[in-house]
Formats: sequence, C-alpha cells, structure tokens
Amino acid sequence: MLEGYKDVVTVDDLCEILHIGRNKAYMMLQSNQIRSKKIGQRYIIPRISVENYLTGIADAQ
Repeated sequence: MLEGYKDVVTVDDLCEILHIGRNKAYMMLQSNQIRSKKIGQRYIIPRISVENYLTGIADAQ
C-alpha cells in the first residue's frame, strides 16, 4: 500500500500520506489514533501503523 515509504515514516510523510496538516498529524499521534513512539522531541511512526489506520484495523493494546 505504501511501498514508496520506509518502514518508519516521519510526521511530514504522515501529512503527505493522509493529506493533512502538521497540527492534525500531531493530534492523531498524541491521541494514539496512529500508534507511534515519542523519543525526545521526535515521533517514530511505523509504516504498518499508518497502513492499519487506513484499512481500519485497530491495534490490540
């Protein structure tokens, strides 16, 4: 689905994929709509988390 992207995407990549702004992307990450890890000031976003969000698959917690 997102073959052109690396296994870990950036916030800018997320914005491009979903056609959203940075504020919306950060809101989605902070509310855990898209699973990620925050290391320092940087979000680590697995590509599979974005794919799961797009296909409606919820990650088990």
